[in-house]
Amino acid sequence: MTPERRERLLSVLHKRQGDLTVVLENVMDPHNISAVMRTCDAVGIQEIYVLNTIIPRHSKWGAKSSSSAAKWLTIHQFTDLATCVDALRSKYDKILTTHLATDAVSLYDIDFTGSIALVFGNEHGGVSEELRDRADGNFIIPQVGIIKSLNISVACAVSIYEAMRQKTVAGHYAQPALPPSQMNSLLDEWGLQDEE
Repeated sequence: MTPERRERLLSVLHKRQGDLTVVLENVMDPHNISAVMRTCDAVGIQEIYVLNTIIPRHSKWGAKSSSSAAKWLTIHQFTDLATCVDALRSKYDKILTTHLATDAVSLYDIDFTGSIALVFGNEHGGVSEELRDRADGNFIIPQVGIIKSLNISVACAVSIYEAMRQKTVAGHYAQPALPPSQMNSLLDEWGLQDEE
């Protein structure tokens, strides 16, 4: 590994955010999942959760869409909703779903300086009622057009870039943000343990 490559990987790792994640519930198109992975990598999200309760577990992602982002992320796959929610609750303070409801708040009213899991549903039905019932609230992306929905990968990108904006202003990217045990594990996984 060249010194430049090592420095780049260390820089990326030190900007990973341990208090923000994305959950994809029954997203059918692997290219949508891969596009989300690429955006998660771009904003420093290390972990994503893939929940498949009505479709088979994904065996691969759309490689062209992800530009190999999957190999740099920690991907948790679940087939049981309750188990997935328990895993999220053990790590994040709030679970927010994307759902057009009377109680939904604007994306721009969410405080992303806290610990949050954002849930995006499948391309046809959105987030399931069962998962919405277990969440702490719903949010929407403000829109002024005729069509009131966005492609899931676009909706996710808009949302997590707002999170990145807020976290940048709050200084979250200025120092390493992952727990030491996770940082050490990733240093080892990325082949950097002996270099740190």
